[in-house]
Amino acid sequence: MGTRKSRLILAINPGSTSTKIAVYDKDKQIYLKEINHTLQDLSKYATIMDQLDFRKLNILNLLKNTGFSLDTFACIVGRGGRLKPIPAGTYVVNETMLRELRKNSEHASSLGAFLAKDIADRIGVRSYVVDPISVDEMDELARISGMPGIKRESIFHALNQKAVARRAAAAMNRPYNRTNLIVAHLGGGISVGIHKKGKVVDVNNALCGDGPFAPTRSGGLPVWACIEYARSGKYTLDDLKKNIMNQGGVAAYLGTEDMKIVKEMVRQGDRKARIVYQAMAYQIAKEISAGAAVLFGKVDAIVLTGGLARDKEFVDLIRKRIKFIARILVYPGNNEMKALVQGALRVLCSKEKAKEYI
Repeated sequence: MGTRKSRLILAINPGSTSTKIAVYDKDKQIYLKEINHTLQDLSKYATIMDQLDFRKLNILNLLKNTGFSLDTFACIVGRGGRLKPIPAGTYVVNETMLRELRKNSEHASSLGAFLAKDIADRIGVRSYVVDPISVDEMDELARISGMPGIKRESIFHALNQKAVARRAAAAMNRPYNRTNLIVAHLGGGISVGIHKKGKVVDVNNALCGDGPFAPTRSGGLPVWACIEYARSGKYTLDDLKKNIMNQGGVAAYLGTEDMKIVKEMVRQGDRKARIVYQAMAYQIAKEISAGAAVLFGKVDAIVLTGGLARDKEFVDLIRKRIKFIARILVYPGNNEMKALVQGALRVLCSKEKAKEYI
C-alpha cells in the first residue's frame, strides 16, 4: 500500500456533533465542509463506535455529490483519538492503533483513524493520524502529582498546539526546535502547553480535570471539596465524569457553554456572567504565568489560539496579566484541518518518517 502521484489529500475531523472534511492540493485548501449531525440522528447509536458507518456514509456521499473521486487522493488523514502516551508525529493507522481506540472511544475523535483507514483501504493508499491528544513529551518533574500512584498526564490539544507553535516560530524566523513558547488553546476545553525547544515538556490535562476551567470543563478543583462532592451520594460515576468533562466550567455556572450567549449576558449587566467570564481569563493567565517559571523566564513568545481567541475583549483580559512575560501572538480559531494535512505532507515529501504505533 503506498501513495499516488495525485497531490490531493483528504482530511477528516470527527467532532461531537459534526464531521469536518477538507480537501487540500498540497498545502492549499480547495474544499472544506462541516457535516452537522442532529442529536436525533446520533441518539440512534448507543456508543461513539456505533456511529462509524453513519459518518462514513455521510462523507462518501458528500464527496460523490461534490465531484471528488476517491482514486484522486494520495492519502487520507484523520484526527487522532485517545491513545497511550506517544511522541508527537504522523502515525500510520494500523490494527494496534484501532484496538486501542476501541477501548478509549468516549470522544468522537476516536473515529478519525477508523474513517481514514476504511476510505484509504478502498483505494489502496495509506491512512494517517497526526499529533493525537495523547502526545506525551512531558519532563519527569512535570509528572509528579503529589500523591504516589497518581501521575500527571499529557492529554491536550496537541494537533493545534503543535501547528501554531511551528507557525509562531516561523513568524520569528526561528526553528521550532530552538524556540521556547507557551501556547494556550482556548476552546471548549483549555490547554496551556510549555513548548521547550520543540517539545511540550509540561501541559495541563485538558480533558479530565486540570488547569483552568473552560466553557464545558471543570478544570482543576479543590481536592478535599471534590472528594466530599463525589461522596455526597447525589452523583453516579457517569454523572461525575460528565460534570468534569462535558458539563462543568461555564456551562455549570451559567447554563450554557456558548460564549456568544455569555458575552450577551455580560453586556446585559449580568453580574454572575461577568464574574465567570473574567475568572476564566484570570485562571488562564495564571496558568500561563506558571509556565514561564518552567522555562526560567526565557520565553520567546506566548501564543493564544482556539475559538475564544476570536474574542478581543477576552484576549485583552489575559493580555493585561501576562504581557510582562513575553510578546503575545494571537492565532484565532483552530488550525486542525491544515495541521492534519501538513503532518501528512511532511511524510509524503520525505521531510519526516511516518511512525508506527506499537
